[in-house]
Amino acid sequence: MLKIGILGCGRIGQVHARSIKALDGAEVMAVADALPAAAEALAQTTGAQVRDVAAILTADDIDAVVIGTPTDTHFDLIQRAAKAGKAIFCEKPVDMSVDNIRTCIDIVGQAGVTFLTGFNRRFDPNFAALRARIKAGDIGAVELVCITSRDPAPPPVSYIARSGGLFRDMMIHDFDMARFLMGEDFVRLHAMGSALVDPAIGEAGDVDTAAVILTTASGRICQISNSRRASYGYDQRIEVHGALGMLRAENQLESTVEIATKAGFRRDPAQHFFLERYEAAYLAEMRAFIAAATGGTPADPGIVDGLQAQILADAATLSRETGQPVDLRTA
Repeated sequence: MLKIGILGCGRIGQVHARSIKALDGAEVMAVADALPAAAEALAQTTGAQVRDVAAILTADDIDAVVIGTPTDTHFDLIQRAAKAGKAIFCEKPVDMSVDNIRTCIDIVGQAGVTFLTGFNRRFDPNFAALRARIKAGDIGAVELVCITSRDPAPPPVSYIARSGGLFRDMMIHDFDMARFLMGEDFVRLHAMGSALVDPAIGEAGDVDTAAVILTTASGRICQISNSRRASYGYDQRIEVHGALGMLRAENQLESTVEIATKAGFRRDPAQHFFLERYEAAYLAEMRAFIAAATGGTPADPGIVDGLQAQILADAATLSRETGQPVDLRTA
């Protein structure tokens, strides 16, 4: 039985706690949060103890930690957890600094602990099936990957100001998915973005509408589009074109019911929020973490995947600011 401490009892900490509770082979032993009320509430739903962070990181009765705290705390927590011999599940991004992530890679490697980066979309059943069919050769050599990710509404501007920007906060998931599907490193990136949804986002120095083109050394192309607004729900689609055909994963709708009248055909909107859209993915990624931590096998995606996605996010931010493409071989 893997005994887990949860660091951060906000929305994502609650998601992971529910997943652990639904799975065999692990239990939530303790929780910690800067807000005592949040820790107490999660402790009540999980049957866990409320402890401070230091007590969790040094406890002999805790084997692993889930880090769901603000990003600027990850660097310190990862180092302390690794040195204490704890398996680590860390939400993305690992850190806003690639230098800090490289330091964490060294420390995690020296400690020999399991580390899984929380890119939950890899574990979505549809996206995972799409990738499996790519690897099986169903469409031959991949030539073009198209990823669409649009939120139903933008977050508060107060969040935007500390998020690191759309490329590091939102599109980082798509950068990881692009690497996951392409199977070849990218060598060039060109990004563009605008503030079309909320002028306040632009005033905060960020964009809410963006597109990125990535290319590999062999010339394969990936295009990613993001928007902070989609009136029809949470828009999450992938299309992969290959030499022999195309694979496509469509949106998850609120239901599969379709109505047909003389006015035409109509279906329900896409599921509205990431928590419901990726519920199965969150469960599957926690199952994978538990299996890696108890079986001693490398976790996938690991901390190096967190680094590579951050490099792409930084490059996209730079490209958007300068208006110039970035050579990723020198990034």
